[in-house]
Amino acid sequence: MSAEATIDDHSPAPSAPRRLGLLIATVFGLQFLVGLDTSLVNIALSDIKVDLAFSDAGLQWIVTAYLLCFAGFLLVGGRLGDIWGRRRTVVSGLAVFALASAVGGLAQSPGVLVGARAVQGIAGALLAPAALALVATITDARARRTAMAVWGGASAAGGAVGVVASGLLTEAFGWQAVMFANLPIVGLVLAGALACVPRGEQAAAQMDLLGGVLVTAGLGALVYAVTATGEHGWSSSRAVVGFLIAIVLLVGFVTVERASDHPMMPIRVLATRSIVGANVFGFMLAAGQLAAFYFCSLYLQQVWDLTPRAAGVLFLPFCLFVVVGIALATKLATRFGARPVIVGFGLIGAAGLAMFARLPGTYDFWLGMFAPSVVTAIGIGGSMMLIGVAGTAGVPAADAGIASGVLNSSRQLGGTIGLAALVTLAAQYPVAADGFRAGLAIAAGLLVVASLAAGAILPRSRG
Repeated sequence: MSAEATIDDHSPAPSAPRRLGLLIATVFGLQFLVGLDTSLVNIALSDIKVDLAFSDAGLQWIVTAYLLCFAGFLLVGGRLGDIWGRRRTVVSGLAVFALASAVGGLAQSPGVLVGARAVQGIAGALLAPAALALVATITDARARRTAMAVWGGASAAGGAVGVVASGLLTEAFGWQAVMFANLPIVGLVLAGALACVPRGEQAAAQMDLLGGVLVTAGLGALVYAVTATGEHGWSSSRAVVGFLIAIVLLVGFVTVERASDHPMMPIRVLATRSIVGANVFGFMLAAGQLAAFYFCSLYLQQVWDLTPRAAGVLFLPFCLFVVVGIALATKLATRFGARPVIVGFGLIGAAGLAMFARLPGTYDFWLGMFAPSVVTAIGIGGSMMLIGVAGTAGVPAADAGIASGVLNSSRQLGGTIGLAALVTLAAQYPVAADGFRAGLAIAAGLLVVASLAAGAILPRSRG
């Protein structure tokens, strides 16, 4: 067996500058790909509905199928990364993601497209925890801060770029392009992963299969119940039954985990204030970010009467200033520690969402989109990067995958549950524009609460 093959997959990442640079680029690519596909189909939905003859009720499953499988399999995906090793997990996840994207782009029926999106979600659940777990294996403090900044920016940028690309690709090449666009990205990330992620033997850890089934089904039922509220209401039989099933399954999961010798989610992973605070903040932060994309996208097209391409382009300032927020937060956290910077940048993000809540009734790029985008992007970009630092702080390398899965799960569930609740509340307004603004205002309030909670829970520490 070669020396390369004997490198343990949970050992620190290579320190050589070139391989370390490739590793950081791979982390960016993995997280960017996952973030991209949460929003990449949004503006293409109208064309997909016509071309594949989707019903109004069925159309939502193009988005819901991805979210259900992604959220449901995240904890399992994180633990599989700990057991299989990062390289096997990343390569497998990318291969499945590429195959599902190709099948989706070639789909000629609603069922095939929805199925492809579901498989994309499962692949994403392998990739997202692996990306953050790779960051946690970097031993050099400066390189780890850089990698964490890249990880935080990739998620926010992926979601924003997805909105922009959805409009541009759909108008230029048809809706199929939003699926095929993943293929070159997967190819680049796969090449980087093969070059820099070390090989390793299968870890000795075992996985609690019953726990994996219970948590996957429980989270899936929870996401289904929440998404059902948007169409049928919170008191509908579908929502109520979904919530009851989710509660039963998740309580069963906790019970099984307490008795298991090889728990899916060791309690020790949630035993620190830093990790708890990061997950609470991440839950609410994701709700605010997705609300901004969702309500602003609708507002630009339905109230300002812009084309999908024009609406997508207006999100470019958000993409650019996320980088500014990350750079500022990285420097400030080194000097003051993560806790005050997370709180401060969370409040900045809340201020930006409050500015969005005052969108004018007619087109106004500078005051209506540019200024709110700058403030929101700086706040969300900076705080998102730092919750990755807090969410994996003090976690052993062998548990890095599951800690990453927990953090990604809290963010995904926060975005799904928060957005469903805000959409339901916005729908109560007789004038759509008023509902969109109200949704954005409530999202701003959620981010204020998240910042206060982070200040109360996160421990005091220096950089």
